[in-house]
Amino acid sequence: MPSRLEWMIAARYLRPRRQEGFISVIAGFSLIGIALGVATLIVVMAVMNGFRAELLGRILGLNGHLIVQQTADPKQPFDALSRTLTEVRGVSRAIPIVEGQAMAMANGVASGALVRGIRPDDLRSQPIIADKILRGSLAEFEGKDAVVVGRRLARKLGLVIGDTITLVAPQGNFSPLGTLPRMRGYRVVGTFNVGMYEYDSTFVYVPLGAAQVFFRLGSDVSAIEVMLEDPEELALARQRVSEAVSHPIRIFDWQQANSHFFTALQVERNVMFLILTLIILVAAFNIVSSLIMLVKDKGSDIAILRTMGASQFSVMRIFFFSGTSIGVLGTLIGFVLGISFASNIDIIRVWLEGLTGTELWAAEIRFLSRLPAKIDTAEVVMVVAMGLVLSMLATIYPAWRASRLDPIDALRYE
Repeated sequence: MPSRLEWMIAARYLRPRRQEGFISVIAGFSLIGIALGVATLIVVMAVMNGFRAELLGRILGLNGHLIVQQTADPKQPFDALSRTLTEVRGVSRAIPIVEGQAMAMANGVASGALVRGIRPDDLRSQPIIADKILRGSLAEFEGKDAVVVGRRLARKLGLVIGDTITLVAPQGNFSPLGTLPRMRGYRVVGTFNVGMYEYDSTFVYVPLGAAQVFFRLGSDVSAIEVMLEDPEELALARQRVSEAVSHPIRIFDWQQANSHFFTALQVERNVMFLILTLIILVAAFNIVSSLIMLVKDKGSDIAILRTMGASQFSVMRIFFFSGTSIGVLGTLIGFVLGISFASNIDIIRVWLEGLTGTELWAAEIRFLSRLPAKIDTAEVVMVVAMGLVLSMLATIYPAWRASRLDPIDALRYE
């Protein structure tokens, strides 16, 4: 166990005299480097986790975990198929939908839109829509001419509650004069904001019957969205659904439909972790250089300690404590800064945007309207442990070199 004398000498070496100011500067930069490295790593990992969680929550909140489509004629009535799917173990809901592309127009402005037909009760049962209604009400979402649109799409087209939005179908009407566009006007009864740019700027919800008429599907639907109790159990759920349905069906899951998003996020997360780890590693090398300089400067002190009876291990522990103290203090400062910054990152982002007058988080590019952060305790512990371990490893060679110093050589020219 380290003695009180060793702690006292190690602490004294951390407060160098005036002539040792350069060593103190290097040690200070080492501490700052480790603190910034740990803090940056915590913040970046929190943002990556938050981005993935927010993206996954919104995608799974608006889309089914499994998409089931019938591939054979005659097709089974969608109500019967929905009931069959609902009875499958692990399935919480089965929602028939009609989905297709269309052109949305209002006030002389046009924009592409994704029209989704859904039964009013099913839309009201989706919290991500029902709890995010900004204007209007889902109580009026019924009949043949009611629609609910995303906030950004409504703003782009200049729509308010009660206005008419015109949808242009991709398939036109054939006439003696050629193909004419097929248009239909709908009354806006509500606007929603789920916080994801792609959905808020393109989605238009229409009652299921009206969507079947608009896309000329008769009594058919485009697909049935299946919601699972556990979205991660995709393989088992696909097997159960396939066994429960006797008709030929095609099944897509949410991982297949959004694999490019989450693969890119995982690759970016791993690369950022590796790059930011190098910051801590560089700071650890600064500890090595500062301790080597300190050992060289304190050669006579080491020799005196050895002649007074200090062992090699005692000298080694003194310099080990000196270097480790820099790493521990830097890691703790980085931990506090990283947790504080990650917990208030969106507030800081808004403050910086107001201060600089520039947009730091473009929703059009990053899909989400706010900067998310989710602190993972296990990852924070791993980052802190890595900072401490690298700091300790950086002190081993200088401390060993100090313990190997020969007192005779050190005092020869004194």
